Amino acid sequence: MTPQDELYGLPLERFTDERNALAKRLRQAGRRDEAAEVSKLRKPSVAAWAVNQLVRTQKRELGALFKAGDALQKAQQDVLAGRADAGELRSAADAERRALEALIAKGRGLLSAEGHELAPAKLEQVSETLHAAAIEEQARAEVREGCLVRELRHVGLGALGAGATSSTQPAGAPRKRAASRKPADDERAKRLKSARQAEAAARRELERAERALQVADEHRARAAQALADTEQAVAAARERAEAASGEHERAQQALDEL
Repeated sequence: MTPQDELYGLPLERFTDERNALAKRLRQAGRRDEAAEVSKLRKPSVAAWAVNQLVRTQKRELGALFKAGDALQKAQQDVLAGRADAGELRSAADAERRALEALIAKGRGLLSAEGHELAPAKLEQVSETLHAAAIEEQARAEVREGCLVRELRHVGLGALGAGATSSTQPAGAPRKRAASRKPADDERAKRLKSARQAEAAARRELERAERALQVADEHRARAAQALADTEQAVAAARERAEAASGEHERAQQALDEL
């Protein structure tokens, strides 16, 4: 297990202190490049932290979700190719949802730093992240590592959405029916574009805030080290002064005796 794996498996409230302590130990050992890499590790969001813990503790349930996600993707491909109908797609989607709900039930047992159960909004973000991992290869790879720093989200029509559109339309269906759906498709495309732009803007703001937090953490770590060095210097000076005072008293006593 790498130091990064260990950090992202810790309780959330310990992440920053443990990361800074590890970076300090690496610097003291002369491993400055590794220390710099550790210092750059970002603290996960609450939802990302919860997913990381589920990855570590619920391997069987996670495997069941990924298996259901694979089946859902295959069902969608079969519908698009005309090898299956929408009923099979809905069944696959229901199975994926049940596997997801089983994992979320485990997530409800995780506690925040304050000892409270995760809020519904955070559990929804956990659910979105796991759903994305179930049906997207890149998201699954990120989740498997167990070192997420922010939640993920699947953006797209989704399996049921795809199954309900022209992919299930018979080959001989009149063109007029397809044309009648165009305004709705255009409106959805606009909403999707707007949602993606909002998510991108929010992600950029999150990244800026996390960079600012990292800088502040680094400043605090340097200040703490400077304080520790100062206290050590004060202690050494006090010890020297006490020794000098004792020596002076002995010299003064010898002088008085003469």
